[in-house]
Amino acid sequence: MARVTVEDCVEKVPNRFELVMMAAQRSRDISNGVQIQVDRDNDKNPVVSLREIAESKVDTAELQDELIRGMQRFIDTDEPEEDDDVQVYEQAMIGGKEMPAMPDPGPIPAAPGDEDGPLNMPKFEDIDADD
Repeated sequence: MARVTVEDCVEKVPNRFELVMMAAQRSRDISNGVQIQVDRDNDKNPVVSLREIAESKVDTAELQDELIRGMQRFIDTDEPEEDDDVQVYEQAMIGGKEMPAMPDPGPIPAAPGDEDGPLNMPKFEDIDADD
């Protein structure tokens, strides 16, 4: 019975690899409790799924989309992502984007002891290297 079913399925899905993948997905769906569209006749889930595909009881395009969604590791969302400030400036540094204007940091606080004037830096004298 399964050999005849596969030959019937190849007419619906010409690529045998795709047929195997779709039948496996449908078998998993049946195992998860989805209502079957044909009489079981004491057949196991893979044979039932092949019979459903052969008799066009399931939508193969929907099955293929479900198979692809099940194998995806990354699900793309349509929401725009917020650019992180660090990424924006990194892109500007390598020339990928135009450098955005820096936000105004406001008044710069005075350093401790700044009221006395500039820091007292030690003075160095010029000495000869021969000494």
